[in-house]
Amino acid sequence: MDLSRCEIAFGKENVALLKEKSVMIIGVGGVGGYVAEMLTRTGLGKIGLVDYDTIEKSNLNRQIMATSSNLGRMKVDVMKERLLDINPNLIICEFKNKLSKENLTTFNLQDYDYVVDAIDTIDNKVNLIKFCHLHNINIVSAMGAGNKTCIPQYVVSDIYKTEYDKLSKVIRKRLKEKNITKHTVVFSKQQTQTNDNSVVGSVVYHPAMCACVISAFVINEIIRKEK
Repeated sequence: MDLSRCEIAFGKENVALLKEKSVMIIGVGGVGGYVAEMLTRTGLGKIGLVDYDTIEKSNLNRQIMATSSNLGRMKVDVMKERLLDINPNLIICEFKNKLSKENLTTFNLQDYDYVVDAIDTIDNKVNLIKFCHLHNINIVSAMGAGNKTCIPQYVVSDIYKTEYDKLSKVIRKRLKEKNITKHTVVFSKQQTQTNDNSVVGSVVYHPAMCACVISAFVINEIIRKEK
């Protein structure tokens, strides 16, 4: 994989460093899929992919691996093929099961330099965050990217400093109950659209922009921690 443009931006030493680093992405959907692609194109050496779901028609509007020819296939399988087509030397560890409180230890999270939480279920999100804090594992969590149609603005923040984000509010309350006093998230305080539908609406540029910020944060943190 030709990383000469990355070398101009980061420097050869930092690009060489990234080839030795690893990130686990839990939830390979709207946010997680874009994170996986961006980290691969930035030269990361190893990526873990966790997702139990298959590609559906409703994914076509926003998930990077979703195409008509891939309907019904496992997201992890399609994402793996896509990433290896970009960088054949990338090491990929795939897990085709749903993360839960009971199976957290099976993902070997301690072996990764960073964990990206792109889970969309509250209980499993909280369980993952608690596990990572308990074991001193670097983690960043995606907050709400649904029901927004405005020009996206996402920032890195401590969850206790988030505003106007319903998911952050729920997660913050749960973390406080577990005596977790800080946690890094990427969120937008832009207002969500109200609708009467029980299904969350989503347009591609919001999860993609959330993924952009997460990816940039993880890459820069990995480099910063080595200095």
